[in-house]
Amino acid sequence: MVKDVVNEEKIACFEAGIKLGALFHQFVGAPVSLENARILEMAMESCMRLQPFVVSAEVKIDRERLKEMVSSFGYISLSGELIRARVTVKVGETLARAELYWDDEKKYPMMRLI
Repeated sequence: MVKDVVNEEKIACFEAGIKLGALFHQFVGAPVSLENARILEMAMESCMRLQPFVVSAEVKIDRERLKEMVSSFGYISLSGELIRARVTVKVGETLARAELYWDDEKKYPMMRLI
Protein backbone atom coordinates (compact mmCIF):
# COMPACT_ATOMS: atom_id res chain seq x y z
CA MET A 1 0.00 0.00 0.00
CA VAL A 2 1.39 3.42 -1.01
CA LYS A 3 1.30 6.05 1.72
CA ASP A 4 -0.63 9.23 1.09
CA VAL A 5 2.24 11.58 1.96
CA VAL A 6 0.47 14.67 0.62
CA ASN A 7 -2.51 13.97 2.87
CA GLU A 8 -0.17 13.40 5.84
CA GLU A 9 1.45 16.79 5.18
CA LYS A 10 -1.91 18.57 5.05
CA ILE A 11 -3.11 16.90 8.23
CA ALA A 12 0.17 17.63 10.05
CA CYS A 13 0.03 21.33 9.06
CA PHE A 14 -3.63 21.55 10.07
CA GLU A 15 -2.94 19.87 13.43
CA ALA A 16 -0.05 22.24 14.17
CA GLY A 17 -2.29 25.25 13.52
CA ILE A 18 -5.11 23.83 15.63
CA LYS A 19 -2.74 23.32 18.56
CA LEU A 20 -1.55 26.93 18.47
CA GLY A 21 -5.04 28.34 18.00
CA ALA A 22 -6.34 26.31 20.93
CA LEU A 23 -3.42 27.41 23.10
CA PHE A 24 -4.04 31.06 22.30
CA HIS A 25 -7.77 30.99 22.95
CA GLN A 26 -7.52 28.84 26.08
CA PHE A 27 -4.96 30.97 27.88
CA VAL A 28 -5.42 34.57 26.77
CA GLY A 29 -6.88 36.36 29.77
CA ALA A 30 -5.13 34.20 32.36
CA PRO A 31 -3.57 36.23 35.19
CA VAL A 32 0.20 36.47 34.73
CA SER A 33 2.97 38.05 36.76
CA LEU A 34 6.74 37.83 36.85
CA GLU A 35 6.34 35.36 39.72
CA ASN A 36 4.05 32.90 37.91
CA ALA A 37 5.14 33.34 34.27
CA ARG A 38 7.25 30.14 34.25
CA ILE A 39 4.45 28.16 35.91
CA LEU A 40 2.01 29.41 33.27
CA GLU A 41 4.46 28.55 30.48
CA MET A 42 4.81 25.02 31.83
CA ALA A 43 1.02 24.62 32.12
CA MET A 44 0.55 25.80 28.54
CA GLU A 45 3.24 23.43 27.27
CA SER A 46 1.76 20.55 29.25
CA CYS A 47 -1.71 21.16 27.84
CA MET A 48 -0.40 21.21 24.27
CA ARG A 49 1.58 17.99 24.81
CA LEU A 50 -1.60 16.18 25.85
CA GLN A 51 -3.15 16.67 22.42
CA PRO A 52 -2.94 14.06 19.64
CA PHE A 53 0.12 14.07 17.35
CA VAL A 54 2.18 16.51 19.47
CA VAL A 55 5.88 15.63 19.64
CA SER A 56 7.07 18.78 21.41
CA ALA A 57 5.77 22.11 22.65
CA GLU A 58 7.51 25.23 23.89
CA VAL A 59 5.96 28.42 25.25
CA LYS A 60 7.72 31.62 26.25
CA ILE A 61 6.15 34.64 27.91
CA ASP A 62 8.04 37.84 27.08
CA ARG A 63 9.33 38.96 30.49
CA GLU A 64 10.56 42.35 29.26
CA ARG A 65 7.17 43.23 27.83
CA LEU A 66 5.48 41.81 30.91
CA LYS A 67 7.55 44.14 33.13
CA GLU A 68 6.40 47.11 31.04
CA MET A 69 2.73 46.11 31.11
CA VAL A 70 2.27 44.83 34.68
CA SER A 71 -0.35 46.71 36.68
CA SER A 72 0.03 48.30 40.10
CA PHE A 73 -1.48 45.07 41.46
CA GLY A 74 1.54 43.09 40.23
CA TYR A 75 -0.10 41.20 37.37
CA ILE A 76 -1.97 41.58 34.08
CA SER A 77 -4.14 39.41 31.89
CA LEU A 78 -2.10 37.37 29.43
CA SER A 79 -2.34 38.79 25.91
CA GLY A 80 -1.07 37.82 22.48
CA GLU A 81 1.69 40.39 22.75
CA LEU A 82 3.37 38.28 25.41
CA ILE A 83 3.16 34.78 23.93
CA ARG A 84 5.68 33.00 21.73
CA ALA A 85 4.90 29.33 21.20
CA ARG A 86 6.25 26.52 19.05
CA VAL A 87 4.82 23.09 18.43
CA THR A 88 5.97 20.05 16.50
CA VAL A 89 3.44 17.44 15.43
CA LYS A 90 3.89 14.10 13.71
CA VAL A 91 1.28 12.50 11.49
CA GLY A 92 2.45 9.19 10.08
CA GLU A 93 6.03 9.88 9.09
CA THR A 94 5.45 13.60 8.48
CA LEU A 95 6.60 16.27 10.92
CA ALA A 96 5.21 19.81 10.93
CA ARG A 97 6.54 22.62 13.06
CA ALA A 98 4.68 25.87 13.63
CA GLU A 99 4.92 28.96 15.78
CA LEU A 100 2.70 31.62 17.30
CA TYR A 101 4.31 35.04 17.60
CA TRP A 102 3.36 38.69 17.97
CA ASP A 103 3.82 40.89 14.90
CA ASP A 104 4.52 44.45 16.11
CA GLU A 105 3.89 45.96 12.68
CA LYS A 106 0.47 44.33 12.34
CA LYS A 107 -0.26 44.57 16.08
CA TYR A 108 -1.62 41.04 15.83
CA PRO A 109 -0.70 37.50 16.88
CA MET A 110 0.41 35.49 13.84
CA MET A 111 0.98 31.82 13.16
CA ARG A 112 3.23 30.25 10.58
CA LEU A 113 4.84 26.97 9.62
CA ILE A 114 8.58 26.93 10.27
